[in-house]
Amino acid sequence: MASEPQGGLTEYIQHHLTHLTPHANSGGFWAVHLDSVSVSLALGVIFCLLFWLKARKATSGVPGRGQAFVELVLEFVDGQVKDVFHGDRRVLGPMALTVFVWVFLMNAMDLLPVDLLPWITEKFGLGHFRAVPTADINMTFAMSLTVFVLIIFYSFKAKGFGGYMHELFTAPFGANPLLWIPNFLLNVVELLSKPVSLAMRLFGNMYAGELVFMLIAGLFSAGSWLLYGMGIIGYTVWGIFHILIIGIQAFIFMVLTIVYISMAHDHH
Repeated sequence: MASEPQGGLTEYIQHHLTHLTPHANSGGFWAVHLDSVSVSLALGVIFCLLFWLKARKATSGVPGRGQAFVELVLEFVDGQVKDVFHGDRRVLGPMALTVFVWVFLMNAMDLLPVDLLPWITEKFGLGHFRAVPTADINMTFAMSLTVFVLIIFYSFKAKGFGGYMHELFTAPFGANPLLWIPNFLLNVVELLSKPVSLAMRLFGNMYAGELVFMLIAGLFSAGSWLLYGMGIIGYTVWGIFHILIIGIQAFIFMVLTIVYISMAHDHH
């Protein structure tokens, strides 16, 4: 149920698109979004605790529903990693699992009623609270920059400093000294495009989904039974469709992470 503030739908949406930040750090590039950080940390703890408990109680016999679900997710993620990455998967496998489940859980917060968490946090004196961390570009860029660091790490690990520098200056046009600068610039553009594409793809899809939910929620407070009914139907239909988006975006982020690291690990 939407509680539209005085000022109409526009003010309602602007209110819900405002992040919770410390008073001394209220805006700008270095703003700390406490809502995104707290929700993502809470979901990360829930994910780790749930999988740890299932692993601790795992049996070799017929698994229960919880253990079977965890094993299904593990086998699915491990299969994706095995198909793309041909090196040692002891680090990349758990990382891919973490990326997939964590991003899925953060995306799934979009299925909660728009006003639920803001209504709860207002009881504790917090005026703004956004529930979907992946609809925050700061959060998606933080995750993509972590992947970027891993790309650089695996590039140096697999090829060595000299090998990686040689690749940066000689691929794709060859080792002619006249082509060193064009090669280097193209490789830098390709390298930087990876975290940008990762962050913007996830952010764009989740931000758009969150905005559609807010527009539908605005129908509930329009004062018309017709619009109220349209809001319920719209919320249900978009929610069902959005479940697909949530899973697909988590899957894409995981697969692209594996692909980018695999490309860094392989020699040209």
